[in-house]
Amino acid sequence: MIQKKKEEEQKKEKKQKWYKDSKANERLLPSLFTPLLTHGYHPPAMKKANGIVLNKPGKPDYRTAASFRIIVLLETVSKILERLSALRLASAARSLGLLHPNQCGSLAGLSCFDAVATLTHEVRLLQAASFKVSTLFLDVKGGFDKVCANKLATILTRGGVSAYLLAWIKSFLSKRQCRLIFQGAPKVFSPVAVSTPQGSPMSPLLFVLYIASLHPTIPQGLAISCCDELTVMVGSDTLRSNIRALQYYFVTIQRQGADLGVAFSIYKTELIHWRTPKDRSEVSFAPIVINDMLFPPSQVVRWLGYWLTPTLHSSVHFLRRLALAKASFTTI
Repeated sequence: MIQKKKEEEQKKEKKQKWYKDSKANERLLPSLFTPLLTHGYHPPAMKKANGIVLNKPGKPDYRTAASFRIIVLLETVSKILERLSALRLASAARSLGLLHPNQCGSLAGLSCFDAVATLTHEVRLLQAASFKVSTLFLDVKGGFDKVCANKLATILTRGGVSAYLLAWIKSFLSKRQCRLIFQGAPKVFSPVAVSTPQGSPMSPLLFVLYIASLHPTIPQGLAISCCDELTVMVGSDTLRSNIRALQYYFVTIQRQGADLGVAFSIYKTELIHWRTPKDRSEVSFAPIVINDMLFPPSQVVRWLGYWLTPTLHSSVHFLRRLALAKASFTTI
């Protein structure tokens, strides 16, 4: 019994010694990160990434690059620094007014649910004022890949972002390298002309700041975005007036986006004419023309993981979610 207690005590002491010896030096990372941020410098060793090449399932032909996706793995220590910088930049952006009030996603405390709840609330609010309400759903083409470092720097400079943080962001985005990992790959690093690196905690925030100016002011309506998803909602006495207004706002947004080098995936555009549950008028199929393409109104729109119907009934969303859950369970 005594021998057993001694062995247990020895194990406990050994375990405590291991914890003590393996404890990380809490001063190590601050001593590394502080001078890098102070001098606005991101080391080349932290700009290297591995790109894991994966097959996209269900493709009939794997001889084209479009049949593969690349998952970029960044340096862990660099991602810690990027996360700290993102927190600083987000705080500065809020205080300086660089973010649009209707931007959600990639921002603390604002999620996809907030965007959908805002959209639903505004639709009901306009309908309560006896307006016909329509919404255009847009998708930014390429997303993070369309951020121009020089134009982003200009936006942040004009916005009043601190010089040290701006210098670090410029260094962070410049001269990045990546090597592709797949069978037979040479495994050598090559320069890559990326806008914002995939997988970085900084990339979503930089993109959100970059497109903040694409939100028009709508007297009877609202423009909401969540990352690279942008919606434009208008209300008026007739759906015809809504369509004209949506076409006007799209042309304006498209022109502003072109100045930033940002384009939209036109084929992903969707239109919806909202109705109240008590509306007994005929369902309107009035379409909208965007870049010479005709888009009739949809009866179900999937936006940010939610299925929306013209009457905003939640049953469709829950039925679809249930069907997906059943399909996943069956596959397992």
